[in-house]
Amino acid sequence: MTDDPPFNPALLPAGFVDRLPPEAEAEAAGVETLMRVFAAHGYDRVTPPLLEFEETLLSGAGSAVAEQTFRLMDPDTRRMMALRPDMTPQIARIAATRLPDVPRPLRLAYAGPCILMASNRGEGDRQISQAGIELIGPDRPEADAEIVAIAAECLATLQVRGVSFDLTMPSLTTALLDTGGFDGQVRGTLMRALDRKDAAAVARHGGELAPVLIRLLHAAGPARGALAELAAVALPPAVRALSERLAATVAAIEARVPGIRLTVDPVEFRGWQYHTGVCVSVYAAGQREELGRGGRYLSNDDEPACGLTLRPDIILRAAPALPSRVRVFLPWGTPAETGAALRAGGYATVGALAPDGDARAEAVMLSCPLMVVDGQAVPVDGA
Repeated sequence: MTDDPPFNPALLPAGFVDRLPPEAEAEAAGVETLMRVFAAHGYDRVTPPLLEFEETLLSGAGSAVAEQTFRLMDPDTRRMMALRPDMTPQIARIAATRLPDVPRPLRLAYAGPCILMASNRGEGDRQISQAGIELIGPDRPEADAEIVAIAAECLATLQVRGVSFDLTMPSLTTALLDTGGFDGQVRGTLMRALDRKDAAAVARHGGELAPVLIRLLHAAGPARGALAELAAVALPPAVRALSERLAATVAAIEARVPGIRLTVDPVEFRGWQYHTGVCVSVYAAGQREELGRGGRYLSNDDEPACGLTLRPDIILRAAPALPSRVRVFLPWGTPAETGAALRAGGYATVGALAPDGDARAEAVMLSCPLMVVDGQAVPVDGA
């Protein structure tokens, strides 16, 4: 005897959900829209596996996502395997091991599900969808700009309004902290204070660099103003080079996408830890979650690369609903060519499976606003 309640077969683990009609179809259509835009810009699609050996998935750039990775043992080889939490490290592996001789720049696109150990702040989905692009080879502001421009085109195609791209340069702050000799606990405390925009804590822990770090805290906001503030800060030569690269990237993006909404925050640390240069997060008005994120990193074999991964599930919550196919009921005996012509015209056809029954009532029951009468699709209400 047990006092446990009976198991509910509809119960799923926290963070996992069933995608039901019409949401599942809308998400699939949204992904294919993104992939068409990617392909139109010369990005070739690849499909890495959901599961890899642990030492492969978590090598190179993949080491930065180890804490978000589910692991399990392969019953055949007895080796540990891992479910991907992010697809970018897999693309880096493919570029280095499967496509090393393909001429650069190498443009790759991808889409698929990922599994997270825990969602951000312990809420939301743990199975997420990703669709993105990676540009491997060049290390230029124009490459960073291409990634952002294509993402902007994707979101415009899906009619997402109020889109902004937030640019950061985490390596600028870490390089500045290196010049101050910060390490260990003090460095971690200072980085958390910078990330929280806690000027008082920065002043307590920043030592001689505190005035510069506090000025960097205020060099945030719309890109033009933030870059002007950043240019006025006295920085060591190596750190100044990073700020100039950030400014050059902003200029390249604005040249390619006039009127784009850009913000800059030089001390923000959003993104996966494998990013090494300019990073970007994508937001839309009224949407709390990121629509996507990306940035510059080193691919396998230290090859320069940049990319941006979009979240189709979140994008579709920010976008107008995609139109669905109008359903047409085909009564028993409807010629096959009639149904084929309707499908070619963009309709979805639902055929009767038996000769008996009330065709109009069945059409209503099956959510078909149209039905075929005398070879023509007519409203069910008027049939």
